[in-house]
Amino acid sequence: MKASFLNKNKNIYVEEIDIPTLDADQVLIRVESVGICGSDLHYYKHGAIGPYVVEKPLILGHELSGVITDVGKDIAKNRIGARVAVEPQRACKVCKQCKAGRYNLCPEIEFYATPPINGAFCEFVKIQSSFAYDIPDNISFDAAALIEPMSVCIWAAQKAGIESGSTVLIAGAGPIGVIMAQVAKAVGAKDVVVTDVIDKRLDFVKGYGATRTINSTTESAGNEKFDVFIDACGVPSAVYAGIKSTGPAGRVLLVGLGSDDMNLPVSHIQNNEIIVTGVFRYANTWPIAIDLVASGKVNLDAIVTHHFGLTDVEDGLRATANPDAMKVMIHPNN
Repeated sequence: MKASFLNKNKNIYVEEIDIPTLDADQVLIRVESVGICGSDLHYYKHGAIGPYVVEKPLILGHELSGVITDVGKDIAKNRIGARVAVEPQRACKVCKQCKAGRYNLCPEIEFYATPPINGAFCEFVKIQSSFAYDIPDNISFDAAALIEPMSVCIWAAQKAGIESGSTVLIAGAGPIGVIMAQVAKAVGAKDVVVTDVIDKRLDFVKGYGATRTINSTTESAGNEKFDVFIDACGVPSAVYAGIKSTGPAGRVLLVGLGSDDMNLPVSHIQNNEIIVTGVFRYANTWPIAIDLVASGKVNLDAIVTHHFGLTDVEDGLRATANPDAMKVMIHPNN
């Protein structure tokens, strides 16, 4: 099969490799759609994210969907032909975090496109059968692939305790911000305010979850206080302002990939007993996401703006810098 690699010199190239061989509990998937994530772009530009360094050729891509074409010996043959959305990780299942249901925090986790584990910018991948979720016919392959970033948003909504009547402030109207706004609205938030510095993105999110928008270059939330603040941009000034706009007993969820260290309004956090926490991937979110997308409560196809083939991965990565780009998709088998 063909696969697109990133090497330690930050070069992208296509090479033929063997189709993966399956363990007894795995399925083989012909990859149809893969979304380009901010982490893929970060590896491409910098060759590392924190302790994860590209030291040998790596296949990027972890937001994916496809069709099962083969199964391991312990998996029923009737899974062949199934259209699936893939949860791109493998946990040990026996550690303290796994047993507590937080398998995203498993110290032995193997996650697609995180060195040294290869990802999905290739024609075929393998995954445990239980992490390949059947999708109904009314969910496109693009939308099924974007259930991965949507799962980050569902996990954030759960940790934030968003419920009927919640007021939510979201910093950033990029792909995660738009999906987060839709998820917040779908689970009952009555007011979803999104901030950004690009009017075009703010206009877009008004149709997908936001009840109000604020251009933070000219406006602010003023003295208004929210039950939940979610950072979806990683900009330190936006995080600081968002925490200051969080009310008593509120929750702050850091989702955006930003600076390792930030200046925080500690007295405001302490005096208002605000809980500040991060989001690291997800656990047990795919069934929820599939239901929300299939029911039409969340529209993922709407954020797809660009499409590229496997030989054009580098063009796809560069396209993310286009102001008109929202979500860029790679199609390995087209």
